[in-house]
Amino acid sequence: MKIFISIKKTGLLLATGALLFTSCNKLELDPVPVSSTVPGTQSLAALLDDPAFSILKAAVTKANLLPTLGSASVRLTVFAPDNTAFTSSGVPLDSITSWSVAKVTGLVQYHVIPQSIGTESISTAFPNFDYPTILNPTTGTPLFNPFVRLSTYPSKRGSAVWVNNIPVTQADVIATNGVLHKVARVVGAPSLPLWARIATDPDLTFLKAAIQRADSGTTATPGTLNQSILQSVLTEFGPKLTVFAPTDAAFKATLYQAAYPLVYQQVYAQAYNVAIGGGATPAQADAGATAYATANAPALATGLTSSPTVFQNPLLFGALTAERVKGIVVYHLLGKTAFSVNFPTTAGNFPTLLNSAIPVHPGIAIQSTFTGPFVSAITVKGLGNAAAANVLVNPLPNPFGSSDQHFINGTLHKIDQVLLPQ
Repeated sequence: MKIFISIKKTGLLLATGALLFTSCNKLELDPVPVSSTVPGTQSLAALLDDPAFSILKAAVTKANLLPTLGSASVRLTVFAPDNTAFTSSGVPLDSITSWSVAKVTGLVQYHVIPQSIGTESISTAFPNFDYPTILNPTTGTPLFNPFVRLSTYPSKRGSAVWVNNIPVTQADVIATNGVLHKVARVVGAPSLPLWARIATDPDLTFLKAAIQRADSGTTATPGTLNQSILQSVLTEFGPKLTVFAPTDAAFKATLYQAAYPLVYQQVYAQAYNVAIGGGATPAQADAGATAYATANAPALATGLTSSPTVFQNPLLFGALTAERVKGIVVYHLLGKTAFSVNFPTTAGNFPTLLNSAIPVHPGIAIQSTFTGPFVSAITVKGLGNAAAANVLVNPLPNPFGSSDQHFINGTLHKIDQVLLPQ
């Protein structure tokens, strides 16, 4: 399997630095141009007296955060969904009333950043800068502690602003103790790690198997972050990653392309030897072996690569070594969390975790295309790919979809090709 054999043993090290919703991709409301406002005369709490924020105010009150938003001694940023945003997100007032205090508190806290951030401070750089919220996930992974906060990722492109991938529809409403940005939907806090999605998605079984092969021969200690073990990196809170996740069909196509020449050669050799042993001339043996291999190699190669067990096949361990497979997998990981709306519209190359082992590698080329305020296409090209892979952009908001899937340690975007580093 030439594609995998070409990954050299480089001693890869990964240099990587229960809540409510999963962010989704497309929204009905457009982000609007940012406009400056005069200094505020009301506190953030008082701004929520607007009837349009009655659901948010009910949630803030139930979470006992109204006094905080009214305090003159704090400086906060509130990403504020109005009533339409709440109901469009499937969270009417009845939900706020029926939910537990802890659940409502988690929802509200993820919308609040403990500093005042006007849009003039939000970067247009890729990838997104992260801003910790006041949400402390005190349950779940053992690495959470009292000083940990889940982050949001505000970004800006021209006059449009987002938090994660949720459009800001009214920006820079200045209060006496901070700033409020009205958003189109509830901004969902992540509750699971990336590995939880990869390990259970029926369309990512080859990626799961590849990661398990990459980790073979190493042992993880539960509750600790071992940077040389991919499952640990993809499970624990701490790393902030972007995973470009090849679908099963993408893996099958790449593995078939790699396996077919080897299978053809083996089938041809066997048929040729049988023909020679039966008294055929070399020319007759060549013609017969060629016809036999041409007829049978495709099905044999398809069968060999049709299941994720291909990574566990001892006959292929020489080609699919743990080190080589790890090189392929880490080439699909960025060391920063990025949402689709922050991907550059002009193709540029960005380092992956493979650069921790090969610093001079050019990385992957990423480019997004916007239709109006929304991302309609994203391409990702590996150095060894003839054509770019496509991110499978969600056609509709979908918390279990194929792009902009948000987890406690990063984002996941499905792609239709395996990225090849050389």
